[in-house]
This record gives sequence, C-alpha cells and structure tokens, in this order.
Amino acid sequence: MVRDVFDSVAASYDVMNDAMSLGVHRLWKAALVDWVAPRAGRKYLDVAGGTGDIAFRILQRAPGALVTIADINERMVSVGRDRALDRGLQSGLSYLVADAQHLPIPDSSVDTYTIAFGLRNVTHIDQALADAFRVLRPGGRFFCLEFSHVNVPGLDKVYDLYSFKLLPELGALIAKDRESYKYLVESIRRFPPQEELAARMRGVGFERVEVRNLSGGIAAIHSGWKL
Repeated sequence: MVRDVFDSVAASYDVMNDAMSLGVHRLWKAALVDWVAPRAGRKYLDVAGGTGDIAFRILQRAPGALVTIADINERMVSVGRDRALDRGLQSGLSYLVADAQHLPIPDSSVDTYTIAFGLRNVTHIDQALADAFRVLRPGGRFFCLEFSHVNVPGLDKVYDLYSFKLLPELGALIAKDRESYKYLVESIRRFPPQEELAARMRGVGFERVEVRNLSGGIAAIHSGWKL
C-alpha cells in the first residue's frame, strides 16, 4: 500500500512538501543535517531517501562523503536520480531500491544512518530500527526526522484542524490525489510519541538517545549511538 501511495505522489512530492509545511520542512531538514555534521570520507545511508533532499544536503556540506539513498519505491528513486543529474550531483552518490526492514547492506558498514519522514510508513518500526542498528558500525549514529506529537497547549487543536481538513484538500488540488494525503495524515497520528520512540530505539540497542522537538513537537529529531 505504501508503495502505491508513493507511486502516486512521486512527481509532485517536493511541491506538496512545501505546500503541506508552508516551506518549514526545509528548516527541519537543515536542522537534521546540522546535527549530523557531515564529514568527507564517511559513509552515509539515507533510508526512505526518495527524491534526495537529505542526501544532497549531506554532499553539499561534505564533498567527498559517500551517500547511498535507499527507498522501497522505485519511482521515488527515479525522481531522485533526475534531480541529482539536474544539480550536477553524481560523485559519491548511489541508489538502492530496498525495504527499510530488510536492507541488503552488510553488518557494521555505515557511519551514519538517516531517515526523514519515512519511519512512520514502515510496517514494523522495531524491525527497521533493529536493521538500522545492524548496518551501523560501532560508534555509528542513527538520526530520524519525523512528524511527531505536538507538545504546546492549544497548538494541537489548530494542527489537527489543519491536518485533517486542509492537507487532503491540498493533495487533491496539487497532486490530484486526496486519498494518498489522507493516508499520510493518518500515518502521522499513528506514529509513536517522542518518548515511546526513544524507548523503542533503546530496546534494539541504541544508547545515548536524544530527542529534539521542532516547531512545538510538530516534528522531532531522534538520535542514538551504536556503542
């Protein structure tokens, strides 16, 4: 089902991200990459990397880094390849069509694992977290940027109204697909709260787990180390 949803929205995905977040997703992604602090020569795996937003930012910050974009959706990967060519980004970038729950990547082979707005679309979150832990080398770090749970009184009601009423209509107007964006809103609501996700990360082995809320908890970045 997730593959079908993203097949439907691949071509308009970036435009919709701007419309859905009023452009704020760009600030959230910048905050993620700031925390990642990319360095040349390191191996980065961007899972659910789709159209390349995080991977491109890593390469722009650290020419000489090695970044693999992995996504279960081939159409999203295709859009990402085209965007990379348009930007002249080829060196150090590779692509993989793969399921986050069962990555065809060797154990302990990646320095940093990032996943932005993708973990909530995974069927078994704990399995994806465990596989992230598996592919990271000792001393490697996991980062997840995801829509989360609002922690500012009053903002939650405004956000619910915006999400359930306006976003599906934006999907219908811009992407010609109301149902896919209705699913995306519902997937946000089903995603575990900040502290629950942090606990689940610890449950698969991550240590020194940290959470940074963004925009009052509308989004959050989770970080954990494989020590």
